[in-house]
Amino acid sequence: MSKSVVVGKYDKTAKVSQIAEILKQSENKIHLKGLIGSSLSFVVNSLFQKTELPFLMIFEDKEAAAYYLNDLEQLIGDKEVLFYPGSFRIPYQIEDVDNANVLLRAEVLNRINSRKKPAIIVTYPESLFEKVVTKKELEKNTLKVAVGDKISIDFINEVLFEYEFKRVDFITEPGEFSVRGGIIDVFSFSNDNPYRIEFFGNEVDSIRSFDVETQLSIEKKNKITIIPNVENKFFQEDRESFLDYIASNTTLFIQNTEGLISKLDTLFAKAEEAYNKLKGEIKHLAPDQLFLNQKSFLKKALDFNVVELGSKAIFKTNTSFEFHILPQPSFNKQFDLLLNNLNDNHFNGIKNYLFCSNEAQAKRFHDIFQTLDEANHESIRKQYDTIKLPLFQGFIDEELQIACYTDHQIFERYHKFSIKNGYAKKQTITLQELTNLSVGDYVTHIDHGIGKFGGLQKIQVEGKTQEAIKLVYADNDIVYVSIHSLYKISKFNGKDGTPPKIYKLGSNAWKVLKQKTKARVKHIAFNLIQLYAKRRLEKGFQFNPDSYLQLELESSFIYEDTPDQNKATQEVKADMESDRPMDRLVCGDVGFGKTEVAIRAAFKAVDNGKQVAILVPTTILAYQHFRTFTERLKDMPVSVGYLNRFRTAKQKAETLKDLEDGKLDILIGTHQLVNKNVVFKDLGLLIVDEEQKFGVNVKDKLKTIAANIDTLTLTATPIPRTLQFSLMAARDLSVITTPPPNRYPIETNVIGFSEESIRDAISYEIQRNGQVFFVNNRIENIKEIAGMIQRLVPNARVGIGHGQMDGKKLEELMLAFMNGEFDVLVATTIIESGLDVPNANTIFINNANNFGISDLHQMRGRVGRSNKKAFCYFICPPYSAMTDDARKRIQALEQFSELGGGLNIAMKDLEIRGAGDLLGGEQSGFINEIGFETYQKIMNEAIDELKENEFKELYSDENKDIEKTYVKDLQLDTDFELLFPDEYINNITERLKLYNELSVIKDENGLLEFENKLIDRFGPLPKQAISLLNSIKIKWVATQLGIEKLVMKQGKMICYFVSDQQSSYYQSGRFSQVLQFVQTQSKLCTMKEKQTPNGLRLLLTFENVKSINKALELIQMI
Repeated sequence: MSKSVVVGKYDKTAKVSQIAEILKQSENKIHLKGLIGSSLSFVVNSLFQKTELPFLMIFEDKEAAAYYLNDLEQLIGDKEVLFYPGSFRIPYQIEDVDNANVLLRAEVLNRINSRKKPAIIVTYPESLFEKVVTKKELEKNTLKVAVGDKISIDFINEVLFEYEFKRVDFITEPGEFSVRGGIIDVFSFSNDNPYRIEFFGNEVDSIRSFDVETQLSIEKKNKITIIPNVENKFFQEDRESFLDYIASNTTLFIQNTEGLISKLDTLFAKAEEAYNKLKGEIKHLAPDQLFLNQKSFLKKALDFNVVELGSKAIFKTNTSFEFHILPQPSFNKQFDLLLNNLNDNHFNGIKNYLFCSNEAQAKRFHDIFQTLDEANHESIRKQYDTIKLPLFQGFIDEELQIACYTDHQIFERYHKFSIKNGYAKKQTITLQELTNLSVGDYVTHIDHGIGKFGGLQKIQVEGKTQEAIKLVYADNDIVYVSIHSLYKISKFNGKDGTPPKIYKLGSNAWKVLKQKTKARVKHIAFNLIQLYAKRRLEKGFQFNPDSYLQLELESSFIYEDTPDQNKATQEVKADMESDRPMDRLVCGDVGFGKTEVAIRAAFKAVDNGKQVAILVPTTILAYQHFRTFTERLKDMPVSVGYLNRFRTAKQKAETLKDLEDGKLDILIGTHQLVNKNVVFKDLGLLIVDEEQKFGVNVKDKLKTIAANIDTLTLTATPIPRTLQFSLMAARDLSVITTPPPNRYPIETNVIGFSEESIRDAISYEIQRNGQVFFVNNRIENIKEIAGMIQRLVPNARVGIGHGQMDGKKLEELMLAFMNGEFDVLVATTIIESGLDVPNANTIFINNANNFGISDLHQMRGRVGRSNKKAFCYFICPPYSAMTDDARKRIQALEQFSELGGGLNIAMKDLEIRGAGDLLGGEQSGFINEIGFETYQKIMNEAIDELKENEFKELYSDENKDIEKTYVKDLQLDTDFELLFPDEYINNITERLKLYNELSVIKDENGLLEFENKLIDRFGPLPKQAISLLNSIKIKWVATQLGIEKLVMKQGKMICYFVSDQQSSYYQSGRFSQVLQFVQTQSKLCTMKEKQTPNGLRLLLTFENVKSINKALELIQMI
């Protein structure tokens, strides 16, 4: 059913129409009682449609505001509902301004100014507290641009400098602009996305908004406004309250007037206190110029229509209305109670509506009711309607006789709100940046070895300009690599700090090294594939499809599944239901719901009468998982036990006995699980958590237990070897990259050891009722640190935890912290693996430079597990005092604070540590001599060869689909101009990046996309660029035909065929197709054999080929 049914009912009520009439007059004060939960959203929606006046809704706090914002967005549409947030966290700390919020604020001001249709503005006390720029000021400082305007680029340039915009190469954040040829990109403070303005001479030709990350256009605009930063100091002089700014016919809805007034007062008192501390060096404006206090708010509010929603009214009200609404009853996940309730409602003439956040939830209701009452489910189906619309809170409206229940309250899951994060600083520094080349970097050329990168150079070929990459080798020999052979070079990533050996051109050393590496790789890969083959051929246990218990378990998950999590769960289940043993790696960032995937898999195994072993790296984590699993499976017929060094001998013996008798279904334990004395009655599934923490030998021991048992591995930062395996397809990989909705990225700061910042951060966290981790990895001074924190923040309750404490005590301490009995936990890294305290949202890591990158990432993942913003502080000495590696590690983490950075961090880790021997336990030095990427290339080649020859049978199904390619890489020699000219793309790194992108495109669609992208970003393509794109097509066709080298010079096109005379190519259908063409088209081309230094070669020559287009035509004819 659609939402309009319920909406319609409210539209028709007499009460709503009466209220609407009153609101059409001015300065009325109304009191509405009894609007509970989302009934408020429905009433406001109806009033808004009827009055067509702007509304300002003031809720108690940001959270309530966000929930109602989502409700109203769902009902009215997000164009008409705006969120107006506060901009700073602390008054007078200008640098603590939240850019994303400034943007949202500017957007609201812009909307009020632009005389568009009225809108609903949703806000909360903190944001009203700040005054805003006056209308006059803002209009004076707004630049309006429309299509067809006559203005010069220079003029816009000057205005933007005046607005304090920065000029950059490529835009990433508000307040930046760039000029390229006839295109200006500018990121205004009044829009989520930057604008691209294209000029034709001095006229604006087109305007479109584009995406920061891909730099591609999103939609066309006719006119835009460019607004500078409205929170800027430069606007401070002359400010007014937000109530002065909004239209006079606005109606204020106040959720709790008393709360709002007292909140304004406490905020104002705080601002005054901050102001008094600041007196002195710099002249600051007095609080009453910047902020709003209770008196001025009430005085101003009298001029508006006010609707109060609290239990008692503060204003003198003209009329009050009472609604008879009850909150949604609580069913404690007992679906039979829910059924009875729906039944009772139905008989009392109350219509039941179940609001579901997605279709799957609605289906779940039908399934559960069906399994509960098989006989009558047809009649039950008629007693309720499902509506797909996520609501904040359910209610029963007695007058309208409707009951609206929400799915998240019934399943008791956590309902998330999402605030449009106007602009989250996009991670423009991504992995590409790490692999970008700069002059002087070491690069590996697959044929010549390691040299130094000398940048892009223009060279003359037969009087035509071409671009090539300059590489410098020993004795200053220079090699120019054409942009068609980019795939042959890659950045050298070995161990840091030690420069690699630079090779001499033409010497044999490099060839020998390549062959040695390949032989070695082949040897290791051979063993591995054999193991993998053995597993693939063995039969494992085939699990049954999901039962209804499984459905119930999954629907009671308190969070919403993200699409990736769903996919991972489906993949794991599919693997379990097939008869091959599963070997799957689930890679997801810290806190992205890997454990939930594991719980579902474990339950499926138990549901099929099998036992499950869960291997975890640390004692605390074993206990934590034990709690999580017991908690999640408490309503299910499952028994869970755990082993770690804190259990007494008696407890251990009991657990092991239950395990052997089959009384225990799920066993969670540390390394002890691989001991001889742990005997399972019928093990069906092995789950390895935090795989990066285990040594190679534990894993090998596991393999012997689990040759034909389903294995599931979970990790946030996979170790290089695991990653490599998955990339090689020696095991299956599921990646969870989408954060749960409503997770914020963790704000990461690197600070020196300063008592002041520690004090501020801890008191800020305690003031919002949160908890703090302080990681200090030296037990000697851990007490002093705790004492210091106690001194700085006297009202904080501090606890100390480390590995040398008695097991029982440590466990109690952790429990107490989880239950919120104290505020700050000073601990060693024992917390790193898996302590899950949703309420802890700030973490300090002392001497962060001494930790490895995955440790830091894991520890940072201890916070930010709820819907509050989390902070992470790395305390370390100044960069100059750290080792190079440490500095790189900290910087990598600063860059990847976005959610889902785990995989990127693992990749960066590979680069910082050098990769070691990816395939086996022995660490080989090859990678350092060759560089990581080249090693990968050689490895992939070796694996392909093994698949084609030694393991032909195993991969037969894979091999037969692929047409055999006889040519691995095609050499292209030409005197046509194929390049991006300087005046088209003047930034060298950008050009190199585009050449690189072009070199990996594999098909027509990709090429077309690339072309559109260029036109979009840089304007129409010049001739040389068009020829460059066509030459790519020629390469594809030629490779297909079995041509190894293609020369296009002086109007001739010469094709050299496969050099190996014995190649099976000469017996293939392809070659006979070529011969046929030569026989029928003898006018166009000639074929002959020619003696070359490398033996006899077969060539095909085409005469008068004057352009790339001609060449493309000819080669497509074959």
